[in-house]
Amino acid sequence: MTMRTLMNLTLPAAMLAGGTVAVASARDAAVDVRAAMSVANKATRALGKRDALKAVALAEEAVRLAPDDAGHRALLGQSYLQAGRFASARAVLEEAVALDPRAGRAALSLVLAQIATGDWAVARRTLDAHAAVIPDTDRGLAMALAGDPSGAVAFLTQVARQPGATPKTRQNLALSLALAGQWGMAKAVAEADLSPGDVDARMMQWAAFAQPRAASDQVAHLLGVTAVADEVRPVAVALSAPAPVVAQVVATEPVTPPPVVATVADRPKIVFADRREVAQPLPVAIVRSESGAARVARQTSPVIAKRPVVTAVTGSYHVQLGAFQSVGVARDAWGRATRRFAPFQGRTPMGARFQSGTQAFYRLSVGGFTHADAAATCRRYKAVGGECFVRAGAGDQLAQWLRRPGAQLASR
Repeated sequence: MTMRTLMNLTLPAAMLAGGTVAVASARDAAVDVRAAMSVANKATRALGKRDALKAVALAEEAVRLAPDDAGHRALLGQSYLQAGRFASARAVLEEAVALDPRAGRAALSLVLAQIATGDWAVARRTLDAHAAVIPDTDRGLAMALAGDPSGAVAFLTQVARQPGATPKTRQNLALSLALAGQWGMAKAVAEADLSPGDVDARMMQWAAFAQPRAASDQVAHLLGVTAVADEVRPVAVALSAPAPVVAQVVATEPVTPPPVVATVADRPKIVFADRREVAQPLPVAIVRSESGAARVARQTSPVIAKRPVVTAVTGSYHVQLGAFQSVGVARDAWGRATRRFAPFQGRTPMGARFQSGTQAFYRLSVGGFTHADAAATCRRYKAVGGECFVRAGAGDQLAQWLRRPGAQLASR
């Protein structure tokens, strides 16, 4: 006689009756699991249609029916994120990741929720803990958003060098460079996959993105949602019986940006060759293969700045090459323009500051043309992929990076 038979024979009648109840409970649980899957599928379709309110209601029902299913909790977290309810999303996603630490998407969503609620240090720890399951491209940008843009730049630069690097990787690297204050290099990387006009528009977007008013702004912008005053999530969807989620009110006053992990002195530089002394920081180079694929190239020699040749002024018209957020960005743009269009190498760059609304810009141009010569030069520059237009002089002076400290410009 088997041990199982012996145990059954010695069970009291009351326990046998309890076993019948257990079987019935298991049958009910199986029904709930099937119903939860059906409801979860509907929630997923609602998310795809960006119907956040419907997705939340359906995902909450799925979690209530199958409370131990990590996938349903992750789906509810995604629904809360799309609804702009970042505190609720964080609470549910913490439970989802606890149930399944290998779920990379849930871990990344949790990091975003932690950033949106202003807990940048915890977000960085979550990234480190789940580094193996979060895709490198997403992990790098999340590092930047969590207050470590320099670390993100160093990490994504290595990822962008790998064979098969995607435009998404390069654009995340460009945004991380912008968040680290390296606007010239950000623009150079962005140009690998965008037209010049699109790059300028992207730079303007990133300039606003880099100065959030509230902790939730950057995550809300990335997800295309609006942060709202959070509600208390239903107790029925809690994994255990935690303290109720305190309602979160969206901040409307300026907030302190996330702390940058490395100081300016400690911030790693992007170097694409072996460690060596160089004349100046090496710029990012983008190389395209014959198939059209772009990659971040490894620089093998320092770039030596050339002094421009000061040309005689023969006319009052200028070829304007762009308007930039700073002198440094304009200087980088001038370097790219001279490499793209050899005739500019013999000209002197001109600059002027101007205000557009609340935003200040530095205008870059080349002057001293007659109207006909300026128009012809601009046409030739556009033919090699540049952007420009012709205008009359308007307070343009020698570019600021060429001026000696204390030097006075002679008026003409």
